[in-house]
Amino acid sequence: MKAILFDLDGTLLDTLEDLYNSINFALDTLSLPLRNRKEVRSYLGNGAANLIRRSLPDGDTEHFEEAYSIFHEHYAIHSYDTTRPYDGIPEALASWRKQGYALAIISNKPDSAVQILGERFFPDITFTVGEREGISRKPAPDALLEAMHALGVKKEDCIYVGDSEVDVETARNAGIPCVAVTWGFRDRDELVEAGATVFADTTADLVKRVSELLG
Repeated sequence: MKAILFDLDGTLLDTLEDLYNSINFALDTLSLPLRNRKEVRSYLGNGAANLIRRSLPDGDTEHFEEAYSIFHEHYAIHSYDTTRPYDGIPEALASWRKQGYALAIISNKPDSAVQILGERFFPDITFTVGEREGISRKPAPDALLEAMHALGVKKEDCIYVGDSEVDVETARNAGIPCVAVTWGFRDRDELVEAGATVFADTTADLVKRVSELLG
């Protein structure tokens, strides 16, 4: 069996607006300066805790715990107000599943949110894992390796698809190829700088890259 492992935010799902709204809800609740969409976009990829730290004013550590709690509670309710799969993604996943590929989501998003969004939007994906105790978050390879074990696949039969420098590094650390999509939360130049060598600008491109790498 061959497997395609995916990042979630910026790769399968456009989650920016809901994350942006929840971040600013937390900041506004604490009477802190708000962030714009470009800033929030640049902060994504390293997990919710890092998103909160970067969204707080420089040097502000005293508000972290409270901001994280407010954000987490708000996002749990509003995580799919505007969130939607990118064009062509559900159809591609269904096609890959029919072809016999195993599919998994590996994200730095809190595991509870990953499970909710995975179940709601991606019935063709059978294994999902987010940030939780016992597994180091990306770019550590732990979650990818757990997914491979759960799916019963070997490294040489896997690829990882992501949209950020974190994903490029994660795939490298796991010893598997990475396809970097350019529709997500990082520009192509940033992905090149991170060491990405295989790109997909559209879902059709991604289908081609999967075929080239996995057959």
